[in-house]
Amino acid sequence: MKFNVSSTTLCSRLQMISRVLSSKNSIAILDCILFELEDNVLRLTASDSDTTLVTSVETSDADMNGKFAINAKTLIDALKEISEQPITFEVNTSSNEIEIVYQNGIYKLIGQNGAEYPTPTEISESARRLTITADTLFNGISRTLFATADDELRPVMNGVYFDITTESLTFVASDGHKLVRNRNFTIHGEENAAFILPKKPALMLKNILPKEEGDVQIMFDERNAEVVMSSYKLSCRLIEGRYPNYNSVIPSDNPFKVTIDRQALISALRRVSVFASVSNALIKLRLDTNSLTISAQDIDFSTSAEERIICEYEGAPMNIGFKGTFLLDTLNGISGQDVILELADPSRAGVIVPAEQEEGEDLLMLLMPMMLND
Repeated sequence: MKFNVSSTTLCSRLQMISRVLSSKNSIAILDCILFELEDNVLRLTASDSDTTLVTSVETSDADMNGKFAINAKTLIDALKEISEQPITFEVNTSSNEIEIVYQNGIYKLIGQNGAEYPTPTEISESARRLTITADTLFNGISRTLFATADDELRPVMNGVYFDITTESLTFVASDGHKLVRNRNFTIHGEENAAFILPKKPALMLKNILPKEEGDVQIMFDERNAEVVMSSYKLSCRLIEGRYPNYNSVIPSDNPFKVTIDRQALISALRRVSVFASVSNALIKLRLDTNSLTISAQDIDFSTSAEERIICEYEGAPMNIGFKGTFLLDTLNGISGQDVILELADPSRAGVIVPAEQEEGEDLLMLLMPMMLND
């Protein structure tokens, strides 16, 4: 079997799909990428058995169809050192000997039988479908992914929850300390449905979607999902179980509201958090009329910092503490100039929302406070 392909096009696609591969695989062939050539189209597949990512590139001068597998790391490390040029693959399908010929040289390596590569589980015929734009899916995942958990005892928390109704699509993630609810009213399901997308395929989509355009098709059943984009197709096993009632933990009666410039708050937090305790990353917020004082200290090293910024606040003076890294992650997940912090007291969850919601959306972030000693 013989064919020609662009070196940089092939390498960039291989680098993207190889992120699926696991460092510890149950079967050796999962260290490889599957090549399937049919009618001058080269289909590339990478899998860790739970998540599979497929893409394709155009080839020329293919003399026959066939499939084979090559170790991903060896191939990518070799190809990324070649400048843009057509390269030729010559494959002995009986011995799995592979020669890759480029302008000034040749690589020789041994592949594996492509027929041994595992195939992903097929989606059932009764699978539900959802059409969503690439931008909307990217925004929903990128705003929620940081809030997912790593909890072996509660695996349902380890992914992004897609809550589909006839009125909206809601993306939800929570680890018990922080929660994100991003509701989009431009996406409607034909009926109420839901699934939990694991963190790894969600991260893959976050990396791929900025380069995609147009609509994305999502098909899912009780156990598996398939996401079809213009250049890639992702198949994955879903997290099984019932997601908690996220609306029940969102307070509806936080009377104290602070309106503040988001970027000014982020900048101040970054400066002050340098001096926070390494053990707990505690940041203290002190609210007074139209004033927010941000402070941190590390008693072990006798260091501290304090910074005051202007805000809109008319309530009673209040001190509340948050984990600095969580607060920064939350603010970075919001776009727009101003944010509103909705608070009740130092022991209850704070809610952070954009001062102006994007059209057709309702974004809410919740953050649990940390106890203050004073």
